[in-house]
Amino acid sequence: MAAELTTTKLNADAHLLLDQPLVRLPHEFARKNLRSSRALVERFQTETNAAIDSAQKAALKTTHSSSATVASLDAVLNKAQTLKRKLEALHAEERALQSQQKARLRHLQELHEIPSLVDVKFDRWSKVRLDRMLVDYMLRMGFDRSAKLLTQERKIEGLVDVDAFRALEDINRSLRQGRTNEALTWCQDNKRALKEAGSNLELELRLQQMVEMTRTGETTKLIEATIHARKYLGAQQDTFYGLRAGGLLAHPANTLTEPYRELYSPRRWSYLADLFISTYEQIFSLPPQPLLHIALSAGLSALKTPACHSVYASSSSNASSTTTSVCPICSTELNELAKNVPYAHHTKSYVEDNPVVLPNGRIYGRERLMAMNEKLGTAEGKIRDPTNVSQEFSASQMKKVFIT
Repeated sequence: MAAELTTTKLNADAHLLLDQPLVRLPHEFARKNLRSSRALVERFQTETNAAIDSAQKAALKTTHSSSATVASLDAVLNKAQTLKRKLEALHAEERALQSQQKARLRHLQELHEIPSLVDVKFDRWSKVRLDRMLVDYMLRMGFDRSAKLLTQERKIEGLVDVDAFRALEDINRSLRQGRTNEALTWCQDNKRALKEAGSNLELELRLQQMVEMTRTGETTKLIEATIHARKYLGAQQDTFYGLRAGGLLAHPANTLTEPYRELYSPRRWSYLADLFISTYEQIFSLPPQPLLHIALSAGLSALKTPACHSVYASSSSNASSTTTSVCPICSTELNELAKNVPYAHHTKSYVEDNPVVLPNGRIYGRERLMAMNEKLGTAEGKIRDPTNVSQEFSASQMKKVFIT
């Protein structure tokens, strides 16, 4: 009874290792929201103090008109109203994030209130988790409409990140279509986070802008490229991008010299798109792989054994097998998927009683082997391998084995 309770007891903390992004993403968006609010207030405070000081000094002059002072104060009030509107929008976004965080924490708390793996509540919770993983997978694969429909049908809007992945996909698509404006706008909105992460994404995008300017070789474009390089690439402490920019001015689009040939290559747009995706995932603590892949890999690895892909395997995927198996990895659906998955590290071995080994190296429990041979009608004094009935051995060749 004690062993049974141990195997069915739910370890909530172990299950939640896979669900860290569920809480991290809203937290990162909340941090971004806070940084934006702080930057707006600090900028307004600086501009307002400067405007008021200027108006105060001007008002003390006898030649200054009162209407000019009133106009400068009106400008300050207009800025204050603009700040209020922006802060109200950020506050509404903050409330939405808090509601989302509350729903996710409630969902995770439900797992801690389930005592056993055999509880029906755990089945319901697991189905919700599977729906979340399916939505995450579809969003990453670009199936936005299907993900949205599944989200609405299962009523899990607060547990998935449709908007975050939609923003990611929009910029990813724009880069693959040869546009940098959307990505640069995103970089400006997340400038501090990019700096903290040590990302060169913005510099790579600025360099790509210069590539497009120098691609035609026109004099006016080369002048624009020079000004662009001085403004965005030449002032950086890292001279790498400054040297690349200078080299672009000296190499035409049909050059065979590296790295400029690669910079002019259309493949660079794919590189920028992949760089943006990895940067986005790093900043917002998203795993680089779909959660469905991670969970499936872990499950396959936990169940996989060397016998699952043996030529003698007893499985529905092996046409030469004469027996059936209930092993999920041996099934037709999962056998191919599990081929490249590593074996799990097992600290305990489970073998049948009284094990014996046949000359072909396969091991069976003696009682089960004899019962199978009786059903197969094997002649007395002979023994057959149940997974390959064409192999028949003398019963004296069967040897007892011991676990060491």
